[in-house]
Amino acid sequence: MLSAPESQPTESVMSNRYRQPTKAYNNRDFLESKEARPLRILSEYMEPEQRFATYRVDDTIVFMGSARLKPRDEAEAALHKAEAGEGEIDVETARHDLEMSTYYETARDLAYRLTLWSKQLDANEKRFVVCTGGGPGVMEAANRGASEARGMNIGLSISLPQEQHENPYVTRELGFEFHYFFMRKFWFTYLAKGIVFFPGGFGTLDELFEMLTLLQTEKIRKHMPIVLFGSDFWKSVVNFDALVRYGTIDARDVELVKITDSVDEAYTFLTQALTEYALPKPGAYL
Repeated sequence: MLSAPESQPTESVMSNRYRQPTKAYNNRDFLESKEARPLRILSEYMEPEQRFATYRVDDTIVFMGSARLKPRDEAEAALHKAEAGEGEIDVETARHDLEMSTYYETARDLAYRLTLWSKQLDANEKRFVVCTGGGPGVMEAANRGASEARGMNIGLSISLPQEQHENPYVTRELGFEFHYFFMRKFWFTYLAKGIVFFPGGFGTLDELFEMLTLLQTEKIRKHMPIVLFGSDFWKSVVNFDALVRYGTIDARDVELVKITDSVDEAYTFLTQALTEYALPKPGAYL
């Protein structure tokens, strides 16, 4: 008796059998693995570099400060609600928020003025573009001021466990989100020609002292004007005179920063330094 012929593979079985393997650069499991960490780090260097080149961004003025500061109108509205017993915060906190909103408005004003100044320098290159961490508070204020001056501005945001969104004033083409803090810090530092620090917390202090360390040790050799805005805050939080007195820094190290409460003074200090050290002199070889 003849046996029945073996059934032939169906078309679907054949297609599964000869399915195309996944290319390494499309393999998400691999790209998110420990072994691919060098690729992810390199991506956070190369992709921003390509984008900055595309939009002809040569250098930046970086704004650092607390993410907790509010615009004046928002702080005033919160105080009115608190005084009426309707707010989500108590009156004392609301009054403090209103007092601190001065720094939000100051950052907004300074970024606006610096952006207007920078736009007059070069019709092709984007010089001294306002750059922030892309979040709320002082970062939002600076991006907002630059946007109101119709200038491109940068947001170097970071992914955090707490949900955080880029503020709406960052130029869409120049909004970034980093995974690695050190790559984000690299881009803050590499393009910066001047930095303004407003009152802030651990993150702001971390960025300030890393920048001062790099300048003190001459790992950064370019001239870097640094403004600490808010003399009461900075003189109470960082006692530079005590560091000199204890001999842990030199007296000349204190000259690395300019402490002020004046937008005019900060603007003049930054624009004069940038003109002197970061712009080509007439007739200079480029």
